[in-house]
Amino acid sequence: MKKIILLASVVFASVTMQAQISTPAPSPASKIQQTVGLTEVTVDYSRPSMRGRAIFGELVPFGKLWRTGANGYTKVSFSDDVKIAGQDVKAGTYSVFTKPGATSWEVFFYTDIDGGGTPKEWDDSKVVAKATAEVYTLPVDIEAFTIIIDDMTSGSANLGMMWEKSYVAVPFEVPTDAKVMADIDKVLAGSPKADDYYAAAVYFSSEGKDIKKASEWMDKAMSMTEEPAFWQLRQQSLIQAKSGDKKAAIKSAKKSLEKAKEAGNDDYIKMNTESIAEWSAK
Repeated sequence: MKKIILLASVVFASVTMQAQISTPAPSPASKIQQTVGLTEVTVDYSRPSMRGRAIFGELVPFGKLWRTGANGYTKVSFSDDVKIAGQDVKAGTYSVFTKPGATSWEVFFYTDIDGGGTPKEWDDSKVVAKATAEVYTLPVDIEAFTIIIDDMTSGSANLGMMWEKSYVAVPFEVPTDAKVMADIDKVLAGSPKADDYYAAAVYFSSEGKDIKKASEWMDKAMSMTEEPAFWQLRQQSLIQAKSGDKKAAIKSAKKSLEKAKEAGNDDYIKMNTESIAEWSAK
């Protein structure tokens, strides 16, 4: 009986000590969230470190499937249907596996998302997208494995991976334009407000769409706005300049400049001053 009690005391003390002492994980968990256009992209992964070790071709062998991080599967989630390296992928969560090489990596997006290491039995039917990513050599070592969402535009970005002196990127596209155009059609067919016309005009201008339509919408927005702000007048001037009406653009830019000075906004003062000089010279 004494032995049982003593053993129980030792176990209890051990558990208590473990509960009271916190130490850092060798490969800490990381989560990044990024809005690309109108699509939410989330990456969950763990970050192993170099710790003086040679990584690619050594710790991570070339040509063999890698879990792309540490611990559990590395996962990426998309809130909308996307295109990965030109391949249609449904909204959802996928694990990311790679086969690193000296000059390029194979990158796989896989439907199984629970597990650690790599799948015991690889199933090609579970690969929703596959990409070949060129390896770029970095000028400095990246100590901890890092995943980033970079080179963003309103409709695309890269899923970038860095470790040691290697960087690879997989491009993906999001359905921003389709979603925005659907909203524009729906809202402008109803009872649009000044802000709706303004947003539609700025979107058309920034995305290189029908500039005449953008100009019409901006004029409508301004006619419905009692006291336009300097940033609104700035956008109006840019659209007018793109439409070829430099005289109107200069007039709007001067109004924006005046209001920017009142607001003490140096950025808009500089931008308007430069634009007025540019448009006046032509």
